Amino acid sequence: MKIKILYLGNKLAKHGYNKTTIETLGPALEQEDYVVYYSSDKKMFFFRLMDMVKAVFLYRNKVDYVLIDTYSTKAFWYALFSSQVARLLKLKYIPILHGGNLPQRLKNNPYLSRLIFQNAYKNVAPSAYLQNAFEAFGYSNIVPIANAISIKEYAFLERISFEPKLLWVRAFAAIYNPKMAVDVLLSLKQKYPNASLTMVGPEKDGSLQTTKEYAQSKGVTINFTGQLPKEAWLKLATEHNIFINTTHFDNAPVSVMEAMALGVPVVSTNVGGIPYLIQDELDGFLVGDNQATEMVDKIIKLITNPTANRVMVKKARKKMELLDWKIIKHQWRNLLK
Repeated sequence: MKIKILYLGNKLAKHGYNKTTIETLGPALEQEDYVVYYSSDKKMFFFRLMDMVKAVFLYRNKVDYVLIDTYSTKAFWYALFSSQVARLLKLKYIPILHGGNLPQRLKNNPYLSRLIFQNAYKNVAPSAYLQNAFEAFGYSNIVPIANAISIKEYAFLERISFEPKLLWVRAFAAIYNPKMAVDVLLSLKQKYPNASLTMVGPEKDGSLQTTKEYAQSKGVTINFTGQLPKEAWLKLATEHNIFINTTHFDNAPVSVMEAMALGVPVVSTNVGGIPYLIQDELDGFLVGDNQATEMVDKIIKLITNPTANRVMVKKARKKMELLDWKIIKHQWRNLLK
């Protein structure tokens, strides 16, 4: 008999947002012969919350597990309410821990956190960062399962040189600090006047407009593409040589993993789960949070040492090959018995 799953998360790609795990892991599980039901694709916060709670009730007698994509900011409340309904209905629910700032949530809201995570069947940690943080707060029901990619979708491109053609891929939200990318370009242009920056991603909290206005005030031109289909940004990656990640908080961002798989060297802020994904100057570069000057210095080092960096990007690719779905799927099978 097939195992049936209710998957709760932000299924919002049809509204112009980036795909989240529900829209990648869910179909991957379906291909492994699981039956997966989904909620929610409602755009407004309240209606999405109600849709998730309703789905738990409606599917209570049909599913074996409830998977819940769990974040640290406003979407935390989806996990809280839906998990407690599942708990009352005696359903096995599994939060999948995504929020890079979840450790702060554990500290600031210990009671609410225990309601969700202590009563869960298991909590899936995609990074050692969150696994360690949760275990430090006394949670023992943590299962490490990394975010997965289908490595065959990412053609590795070996670059001869690393001209300063920068690529940034993320939703435009304050927690991802897109204005730092503008500062990086502005500073980099002092040494490399032909330096360029493309920023890919949808609006989330008004940061897209704010970043455009900030760039204009600084007199720099940036290529803002808006939301792009995955195939389009993968093609765009072949035209760029350096991937920058400017976030304040993070866990194990798939866009960074994808860049590593493609052979685009990554320069990222050293926050949250990033140092568990990237080893500084081994398979990428790390800088302090909001340290634009430090990021520029690392980019210059990358540009001026092409031979060493070709070795680095190959190591990054090898690391991503270990996170291929063909490998990670066995861990999900062990969990969803």
